[in-house]
Amino acid sequence: MQALRWHNVKDLRLETIEEPAALEGKVKIKIEWCGICGSDLHEYVAGPIFIPQGTDHPLTGEKAPVVMGHEFSGQIVEVGQGVNKFNVGDRVVVEPVFACGECVACRQGKYNLCEKMGFLGLAGGGGGFSEYVAADQHMVHKIPDSLSYEQGALVEPSAVALHAVRSSQLKVGDKAVVFGAGPIGLLVIEALKASGAAEIYVVELSEERKSKAEELGGIVIDPKQYDVVEEIQKRTEGGVDVAFEVTGVPPVLTQAINSTKLSGQIMIVSIFEKDATITPNNIVLKERNLTGIIGYRDVFPAVISLMEQGYFPADKLVTKRIKLNEVIEHGFEALLKEKNQVKILVSPKQ
Repeated sequence: MQALRWHNVKDLRLETIEEPAALEGKVKIKIEWCGICGSDLHEYVAGPIFIPQGTDHPLTGEKAPVVMGHEFSGQIVEVGQGVNKFNVGDRVVVEPVFACGECVACRQGKYNLCEKMGFLGLAGGGGGFSEYVAADQHMVHKIPDSLSYEQGALVEPSAVALHAVRSSQLKVGDKAVVFGAGPIGLLVIEALKASGAAEIYVVELSEERKSKAEELGGIVIDPKQYDVVEEIQKRTEGGVDVAFEVTGVPPVLTQAINSTKLSGQIMIVSIFEKDATITPNNIVLKERNLTGIIGYRDVFPAVISLMEQGYFPADKLVTKRIKLNEVIEHGFEALLKEKNQVKILVSPKQ
């Protein structure tokens, strides 16, 4: 089958590899759509970050080159021995987290914080930028017929957004700000709407992404026109309850901190490529809370349920659909050069 594999920075190759088999406890899935994630883009321009290079990953036993892609949907075409939850023909998505099940985090049920944690599509185990993938049945979730496969490909990134909001101290009627209206930032807006936020401010430079944020109900603040912190403090009479940092840009973290009210909270959702310098007194003297989240846990069913109610709409978030043989030029490079792109979906079908 055809698969996109990461070999090194700016070195992705579409190669012919062996199809995976539905071994014991696994299902084989024919990929319909796979989204390009911000994490994939980070690996492309600045990796390896999550991709094991030189040393095998402790859970998958693999290292680069690895197949990429972890935001995908598809249909089960084969079930392995011992699989009792799924049948051929089921429409599914995969929660692509590898966890050891034995460390302190896993014993507490926080499998996304596993000491050896890895992602299918980054740490090995196959990936969604291919024709087929095999996954352990416990990683698989059915999607209803009412949701398209395109919508299914948004379950994984939407889970990041919902986990970020559910992990925060936000309450119904609170005010929030989202720094960055890229794919995850826009999904955070949706998660905030579903969680009852009264006002959702969005800080973004890109004209196209500002329009998307407004379309989803965000109140946009353009950092070219305003002192962002001053404007947020003025509009909210002292700051928002929770700020979500979704840019990975160090100076923006400081803005996020200073945009919150007394005892407010800052949620770091981004993966940072560089260290960020902050002034601790901006946290201490206002009794603010600084929290980070990685991935998600126990949230896929809730995301799927919210999608059935109309949240995280693919028709408003997917801006481009391409084929697997176009993924480098019209996918990865397009996301680097075209700020009007939000979510690009990739199909292995020719």
